[in-house]
Formats: sequence, structure tokens, C-alpha cells
Amino acid sequence: MALDLVHDIQRAYRKVLNAMTRPGVVENISEEGRKVAIYEAAFKATFTLMHMFLDPEVKYKIVSTKEEKMTKLMKQLTYAKASLLEESDFIFILKDATSATREESIRRAKKGCLINPHQSATIVIEVEKISSDKNLIFRGPGIENHHYATIDVEGNWIVERDKKNREYPMGVDIIFIDEASNIIGLPRTTQIIK
Repeated sequence: MALDLVHDIQRAYRKVLNAMTRPGVVENISEEGRKVAIYEAAFKATFTLMHMFLDPEVKYKIVSTKEEKMTKLMKQLTYAKASLLEESDFIFILKDATSATREESIRRAKKGCLINPHQSATIVIEVEKISSDKNLIFRGPGIENHHYATIDVEGNWIVERDKKNREYPMGVDIIFIDEASNIIGLPRTTQIIK
């Protein structure tokens, strides 16, 4: 069964929206992701998000050792415009990216301006595993007291994210996704405590 670009994407969108409005809540889009044709370069659920976010009106960047192949494929499937990292509305950092590349991508992502803070990047990062274990504490809007989560990814991404989001309302929003199609959203307003 193929991915239904209307119904499956709408279902996945509702889950992503819940993950972004309730930071720390782990959602799962495996039902939608399993319908994606198999591509070795990215998780199936990542392709679901690409179909959800990309259209001819947006610019995107894929950060991967297979960037050229993936960029060509997504241009054919979505007609979105491949762009420089600093100009991209959506940045997809795939599992084969190094921690240094991941941190550099967060550092260089556009964060909007005071007049147009919405003109910032949303970054999708593939990670080893996401769970509700008590490793990180999330606080902020959409969280009654706090939420716990573990995001199994190497590097100093939290430091780079904090630097990028220092001048609210400017900043970047991040969605993490793992191979089991678990997703967790971190809008710029969420505070992370290790």
C-alpha cells in the first residue's frame, strides 16, 4: 500500500502538531511511515515528513553523505527548491551526518528576524532512539510542569540550539525522529535541562 498524500499526511501532521505543541510528548508515525517506498538513505518516517513539509513554495536542505541523490529525489517528488543551508525553510539532517555537521547545521540555520520571526528554519534530525526516559527535562509553553525524554544523539546540539534560540522570538524549531518512527518536537520556547 502506498502513502496516501492526503489522508496519511493529514494523520501524520496531527501527530507532529501534537508533538510540537506538547514538547516532550513522544508521538509515533510508523503507521504512515511503513507505506513509504523503501529508500536506504533516510528513515521511512523522515520521508513522510518530507512529503508533509515540502512543496514548490519552500526551500530545503538535506544534510547527508547522500545529499545529492536525496536532493534530486525530493525535487522530483515534491517540486520544492533545494537551497543553501542559511536560506532553507526546512533542514533534514540524516542519520549519517556527524555530530560536528549536525551542530554546524543548527548554527548556520536561519532564525528569522524580529519583524518576521516565522521566517526561520525547522530542522528535522534523525537520531538513534527517542524515549520517555528521564534523561532530559523539558519546561515551557505547552508543558504543565515538566516532561522527561531521552534523545539518543551525540554532540553538543543542546548548546547550539540554546545559542540559536537566545533572542526570542527568533530561533529554530527542531523535530527529532528515530528509526522506530517516534518523533519529539522542540519549539524554540522549550527549555531543556540536563
